[in-house]
Amino acid sequence: MALVPEVSLSSSCDLKMPVIGMGTSSYPPVDPETAKAAIIEAIKAGYRHFDTAYAYGSEKPLGEAIAQALSLGLIKSRDELFITSKLWASFAGRDLVVPAIKMSLSNLKLDYLDMYIIHWPLKLSQDVRQMPIAKEQAFPLDIKSVWEGMEECKNLGLTKAIGVSNFSCKKLEELLSVAKIPPALNQVEMNPLWQQKKLKEFCKAKDIHITAYSPLGANGTKWGDNRIVECDVLEEIAKAHGKTTAQISLRWVYEQGVSLVPKSFNKKRMNENLQIFDWSLTEEESSKINQLPQRKGVTFASILGPHDLVLELDAET
Repeated sequence: MALVPEVSLSSSCDLKMPVIGMGTSSYPPVDPETAKAAIIEAIKAGYRHFDTAYAYGSEKPLGEAIAQALSLGLIKSRDELFITSKLWASFAGRDLVVPAIKMSLSNLKLDYLDMYIIHWPLKLSQDVRQMPIAKEQAFPLDIKSVWEGMEECKNLGLTKAIGVSNFSCKKLEELLSVAKIPPALNQVEMNPLWQQKKLKEFCKAKDIHITAYSPLGANGTKWGDNRIVECDVLEEIAKAHGKTTAQISLRWVYEQGVSLVPKSFNKKRMNENLQIFDWSLTEEESSKINQLPQRKGVTFASILGPHDLVLELDAET
């Protein structure tokens, strides 16, 4: 079983988190039993950090997998796991946050989360059932009031830490100006072809840890592509190390001082994703990757539609 290093999060929560977790979002969606079986395999392989969300539909299978892992003796206690879930944009209202986390905890059959984060920096109407959405279904996020709800979740002991996802430097500045408890984490897309250099430096200065989603470019989804796995530079470095291009990408992300949540339900790739800690990239290799042309992969417009509010968020840095 692989041993995964941990990272200490900000002083606002005094928490350690495994630097690599298993993402549980799948496109197209898999059936609950498939998701549950994959999570059990992940626990056997050494994963102890799991990233879910109300919107993914994976909270219930994850909760069932945790219960099964306990009954099988794969883990001795729920406390061995680090579980992240997310406040969906339809619940981004002051009085909806605590009920939303309680709904997630009910789905997971857990008493607390380790991390609860705001999924998107906008609000959606509660009648959203499909993507893309209609223009009138998206609203600006009232950061101050929603964050008060997040702080209440932490103060009630429903989560050990709170954070955000997909927040730009501008949105983080706005949040930090009103927060009593600063966000411990910002989960964003990050990989060799979307390196987030400005955001990474900003978060480092503000003691906000970054978790990278889509570290492999979300290949196989309608918003992702194969740019990472078919990148010539990464392929060349992979051959030199006897590794896969995916492992080179994951190692590069890890060497940026961030954590990562790759998603794979494939047992072989799940194990390969953990084999990135006993070797390193050379300075020359890192330099080559750092100079790769940059293009954002996941955009709000690609998911929600090209509405003015959505395009504004995509343009923020």
